[in-house]
Amino acid sequence: MTEPFRVRLQLRWGDCDQLGHINNVMYLEYAQEARLRFLRELAGAAAHSIGAIVVRRVEIDFDRSLQYTAEGIDVQVWVLKVGTSSFTLRHRIFDPEGNVYSTVDAIAVAVDLESGTSRPIPDDVRRILAEQILDA
Repeated sequence: MTEPFRVRLQLRWGDCDQLGHINNVMYLEYAQEARLRFLRELAGAAAHSIGAIVVRRVEIDFDRSLQYTAEGIDVQVWVLKVGTSSFTLRHRIFDPEGNVYSTVDAIAVAVDLESGTSRPIPDDVRRILAEQILDA
């Protein structure tokens, strides 16, 4: 993969807090929305073979305060690492001019819903994820 997946998201007036900037919790929602779109587009038909995925860990770096803008924001998503039962995604939140506001790393784990334990990522999905690895 040469370029990260990229999606434009619209901000909502209700995303703002009493200080007039986008509340920090919303960054997680933006990352989640972009992640779901990324996985849906990436895995396509193979998405059913992975089964349930849960987010085990999230780390957020806030680079600057994001103000409401009708233009929306862009979120890039790419794979940093693929393991046996988990993978790490990086999300970068920025404005249309390219100013970075936040970087979100999330570790997602494939789980067996009946036992509640991790399970291996199917080979076809692991291969698709591995093709998306970037070091950016």
